[in-house]
Amino acid sequence: MSGHPALTALRDALGDALSTDPTELEAARGDYSGQRRAGVPLAIVHARSIEDVQAALRIATEHQLPVVPRGAGTGLTGGAMGGAGELVLSTARMTRILEVSAADQLAVVEPGVINAELNTALEPTGLFFAPDPASRAISTIGGNIATNAGGLLCAKYGVTREAVLGLKVVLADGTLMELGHRTVKGVTGLDLTALLIGSEGTLGVVVEATVRLLPLPSGSPATIGAYFPSVAGAAAASAAITAAHLRPAVMELIDEVALARILAHLELSERAPGSAYLLVQTDGASALAEAEQALAIIHEHDGAAALTTDADEGERMLAVRRAFHPAMAAAATVLIEDVAVPRSALPAMLAAIREIGARYDLEIPTVAHAGDGNLHPNFLFTGDEVPPQVWDAAGELFRAAIRLGGTLTGEHGVGTLKRRWLEEELGAPQLRLQRSIKAVFDPLGIMNPGKVF
Repeated sequence: MSGHPALTALRDALGDALSTDPTELEAARGDYSGQRRAGVPLAIVHARSIEDVQAALRIATEHQLPVVPRGAGTGLTGGAMGGAGELVLSTARMTRILEVSAADQLAVVEPGVINAELNTALEPTGLFFAPDPASRAISTIGGNIATNAGGLLCAKYGVTREAVLGLKVVLADGTLMELGHRTVKGVTGLDLTALLIGSEGTLGVVVEATVRLLPLPSGSPATIGAYFPSVAGAAAASAAITAAHLRPAVMELIDEVALARILAHLELSERAPGSAYLLVQTDGASALAEAEQALAIIHEHDGAAALTTDADEGERMLAVRRAFHPAMAAAATVLIEDVAVPRSALPAMLAAIREIGARYDLEIPTVAHAGDGNLHPNFLFTGDEVPPQVWDAAGELFRAAIRLGGTLTGEHGVGTLKRRWLEEELGAPQLRLQRSIKAVFDPLGIMNPGKVF
């Protein structure tokens, strides 16, 4: 591999931004999904500037070298894993916040800025960047854009696509494109900004983003923790809260199996063993009034609930939900899944997950962003390789979501993990169209090959 002709050109152009360190190459083979690509990448470019990204892609095009864009590597579907003969192009070291405009409520950032660190920097302005994936403390804005990341707050404040006004993107041949606007409105031509968001590095590399900021909600949030005898009851209550035209900032559902494992992991006692849990948080000037309405609905659905307006207590309750993935990973090997259905179909989807788990004799602890119908079933198993029965069960789970009017992925993306089921949701004509669009951006097919399409 050290004799590949592209390496000399890359080293001449990029100097010490090019790495062939075996430890770094090995790390780039995987991500948080637990998967690993076969073979070791050729090299990693640690881009420090737009010019570095352009140089790397020009050389890759000249040598028809496959390129895998990568941020912090926190993805859950294998979308940023590098394999044999591929060049990993990392933007994780492009970490500058270039501008914050309180007047226009926007920020301009490089792609390596960490989500949570952007919000820390914004605190003095009274503004915040709304997308808050579970990985917000370690994931980059560029990665959030690549996967159209969501999070706990997205039911009220929207996913990443709603928070991006414009992008600078480098195409496969090194061309720099400026997409979108700094304005709130803008309908000039096709919306290529929205097309790039969620494209998982298959169309180009995001090198700068102009993102929309929102005012921090006034006052203290109101938080409800509710226990239900069954997950069906918790799902029915969440659907009723939505049907009542309430829009909590957070509405998270944790099934019985997941809750027991989380509490054991955190070494917390179970207040109601065998129960499912619904976490609801409202914010803004009407937080308490909205929470009291939600509380009444929860009681109507036989939930045992408590309401607090203490911000610290609310954060402790949210910490239970955010401990889901660490708790599952501590218990077993995990295949982390991500489907979404219409909110009214949430009870039916949870019932389908329970039935599939029983039929395949699998434990599938599940949490859901109940405010937007996005579920995260986790398949627990032993060993390093996903057993065939888990893949079979996952396939049934995906088909159940599609039958209910849903989708294979609400926020994690397709990557390599869900590629085999993509046509079942999109249909052959749409999949052909999407592949044709990719070919316009990437005629040589060097951008993240083997991912998504």
